[in-house]
Amino acid sequence: MESRGISKAVIGRLPRYYRYLGELNEAGVERISSSDLSKKMHVTASQIRQDLNNFGGFGQQGYGYNVKYLRTEIGKILGLDQSHNMVIIGAGNLGQALANYASFARNGFILKGIFDVNPELKGKVIRDVPIRMMDELETVLQEENIDIAALTIPKTKAVEVSDILVRNGIKAIWNFAHTDLNLPKDVIVESVHLSDSLMKLSYNITRYKEEHGED
Repeated sequence: MESRGISKAVIGRLPRYYRYLGELNEAGVERISSSDLSKKMHVTASQIRQDLNNFGGFGQQGYGYNVKYLRTEIGKILGLDQSHNMVIIGAGNLGQALANYASFARNGFILKGIFDVNPELKGKVIRDVPIRMMDELETVLQEENIDIAALTIPKTKAVEVSDILVRNGIKAIWNFAHTDLNLPKDVIVESVHLSDSLMKLSYNITRYKEEHGED
């Protein structure tokens, strides 16, 4: 998805900037140059300046970037100055792992519900949120003003469930269901295929072994 003419690549780097600046802020670093930030992030200094200039620059020549201010401004660009109500659909191992991820709340993602079809999971509480059955999903979507739904369900159920989400006005889906969803253009889908990352590692380690003569 393009945003105001900003490329996907730039948008994709913003969370990294936010994360690294958070680490610097926690370490007590007050300001940093694009050169020093580039060494930490393994992105060229010119790329950093170019990325940030898309949103106004934020730096001062001879001074660099104020770490706390820049992190705050990038947080605003990412929408982290607002809260986003979310649900997780699928309470298996991955769904429960996501529900236990403490950084969600710190970044303004408020978990309002966890849903599954397995009656044995009904009522189990994860971080103060009980697992509910799927027949309660539509009610929660409407009553809790849900912004984001995470799908951690088998791909055979993903289309059916995503249709329910769209019908109830959900505009953002975090898709872990190992299938691509064909949804209306006004619905934002961020698909995460965990096996893709593992295959990239496989490629790189295979090339490394070939280049270094290892079996």
